Amino acid sequence: MNNAMEILTEPDVRVPMRDGVRMAAHVFRPDAAGRFPGILLRTPYGRPKSGFERYVRAGYAVVSMDSRGRYGSEGDWIPFTEAHTGDAEDGYDSVEWLAAQPWCNGRVGTLGASYNAWMQWQLAKLRPPHLLAMCAYTIPLELTEVDWPGGFRPGRRIKWWLTSMAPDLRRRQGLPPPHTPSEALEEWNEDVEKQWLDYLPWLDFPRHLPPGLAEYARDWLAHPNRRAWRFDEVHGEVAVPNLDFSGWYDHCNGSMWHLQLMQRNGRTAQARSQTKLIAGPWNHPSLGSRQVAGFDFGSDAEVDLPGMIIRWFDYWLKEDDNGIDDEPAVRYFAMAGKGGYWREADTWPPPNTTPRAYLLSSDGNAGFGGSGRLSVDGGNDGVDRFEYDPHDPVPTLWTKQLFTGPSDRRLLEDRDDILCYRSAPLTEAVEIAGYPEAVLFVSSSAPDTDFFARLVDEYPSTDGDQAPALEMCYGMVCARHRNGLDSEELLELGTVVELRIQLGPTACRFEPGHRIRLEITSSDFPNHDRNHNTGRNDLADTKLVRATNAVHHSAAHPSRLVLPTISHPTAD
Repeated sequence: MNNAMEILTEPDVRVPMRDGVRMAAHVFRPDAAGRFPGILLRTPYGRPKSGFERYVRAGYAVVSMDSRGRYGSEGDWIPFTEAHTGDAEDGYDSVEWLAAQPWCNGRVGTLGASYNAWMQWQLAKLRPPHLLAMCAYTIPLELTEVDWPGGFRPGRRIKWWLTSMAPDLRRRQGLPPPHTPSEALEEWNEDVEKQWLDYLPWLDFPRHLPPGLAEYARDWLAHPNRRAWRFDEVHGEVAVPNLDFSGWYDHCNGSMWHLQLMQRNGRTAQARSQTKLIAGPWNHPSLGSRQVAGFDFGSDAEVDLPGMIIRWFDYWLKEDDNGIDDEPAVRYFAMAGKGGYWREADTWPPPNTTPRAYLLSSDGNAGFGGSGRLSVDGGNDGVDRFEYDPHDPVPTLWTKQLFTGPSDRRLLEDRDDILCYRSAPLTEAVEIAGYPEAVLFVSSSAPDTDFFARLVDEYPSTDGDQAPALEMCYGMVCARHRNGLDSEELLELGTVVELRIQLGPTACRFEPGHRIRLEITSSDFPNHDRNHNTGRNDLADTKLVRATNAVHHSAAHPSRLVLPTISHPTAD
């Protein structure tokens, strides 16, 4: 396709659905004779008015569309907290409408991240006849993975409600401003962020949201363990392959599980064998970038995301024999020092890993500057205690936009409510890929509390300069939900229980001279809500009490960090 080709834009096209409701769309297509494959993006965030130039110049007709009840589209919006929203049927109808246009050749793909990716999976399960491929990326298998791995996550969710979803509803209902996300974001940044993030109780918060959002938020908070998405039941209905992108620091990196489940359960051999995943050291808004939250992972970490997507659609929508079908299912970036290496695998997590256990030990003072140790050879009998005060929780180290990202854990080394266990300086590299696990034997003075485990790459100091302690991944468990979100079992005072904390996905190489570090604490606020330590419903209660929490390590209580190690040469 000639890069000088002009682009024809058709704004505010009305697309009818099966029930007569009309969706608002922008059409971008080559200003040339002929029929072109189509790409559909459906979104609740306001249909983009630009950004598709490369796709059109590559020979695609692109349609960006407001979802039902959002911005220019008619109807009522039902958020994805509900089991049935109508987005599946609307998506099906939109794909078939696009395929029937005189400028489309009938071959259609779908595109989009996050909520927009959720919409693609919804329509794909209905199998519109003209859908040939998807590029749905960074959306987990279940809403509970994003918000309820043990507790409400107010930092992202409250801001999302107030600045992303509420403004357009306020405009449509004739309520006072803010009426646009930019207006709401300005208000948030000026004076309301701290006010809202310190709010108690959360069950009362929905009254500050407009109708059409408030009711759903209230019901969702009242049923935090409800599985609304059930993607594990969707994959068996999906007949086309998907290209997924995800990041080690993305709060939605549960998206990576789509690959394995599609490989196992996809409806067609093509869907099972050709779904792909590309994962790097990125967070939610920085997919494809080398710099994330102030850290530079090197030029190799940067990828041309639009170019890769175009190549994907060139194969499936244009039948361009570009070799994508012969490429491995997974390409992932293993972080290492100030750079890293691209690796390949047949699935995620890679199957050829070996679990290596590092036992926790100490002299009873595993705080920063203390004697906490990680060793494959064993440790001693002991216990490490710390005070968790929900009035003064460990603060989240994240971006101004409240997205998780890589952080330098040195910034919190003045706190006494974080336990720190470190290996000796490594004599040889340790590379891992997959899901690390912290197996902890714990007790508490409270009937309920949280435990966070965070894996850190501690760089060696050079020339007297203190080097960073770079977060790799983390996980958490709410003690009452240690056996699953559907069950509650409070702690008994002084009783030691086992917690298995699966950390998030990662791939990294701890270089010689570095130390492997495990941090244990009981809060990460406001990324996660504070556990009130009362055993009551934290979403409904306002009482906060202190807790004395403990990690036990002995032959009877072998607290340990288990790393999925993998053998690779130094560089590929």
